[in-house]
Amino acid sequence: MHFLKTTFAIGALCVAAALPTLAQDAAALPNGTFVDEFGTSFEFSLCGEDNTDLCGVLTNLEGASATPENLAFVGKKVMQAEQVAPGEWKGSLTAGGISAEATVTQVSEDTIEIQGCRAAILCQTLAYSRA
Repeated sequence: MHFLKTTFAIGALCVAAALPTLAQDAAALPNGTFVDEFGTSFEFSLCGEDNTDLCGVLTNLEGASATPENLAFVGKKVMQAEQVAPGEWKGSLTAGGISAEATVTQVSEDTIEIQGCRAAILCQTLAYSRA
């Protein structure tokens, strides 16, 4: 009986020690609203069958990109990317009849970078901060 109590106590301590790590990992996920330096923002959330893809809804568009054609995509899912590594997703960004390959990298808990490429050579990377 002493063996079972000791085993249970060790197991409980291991679970208790892991809980802060699990909470930190959940907080580090790129769920939420992220905005770039121009004021364009996305609402990101995990999606897909196994909840590891990253989906992005365009929530605000500012600056030269705020054309009537592009504003029609505000409030719509414009990105879905498959997780390829911890903190990295690859997929596509589609809006206004334009599609680009996108790589989303979480560089910190509150910062992500999106690199969009068209024709594999025309690439741009923008940093987004948690709102």
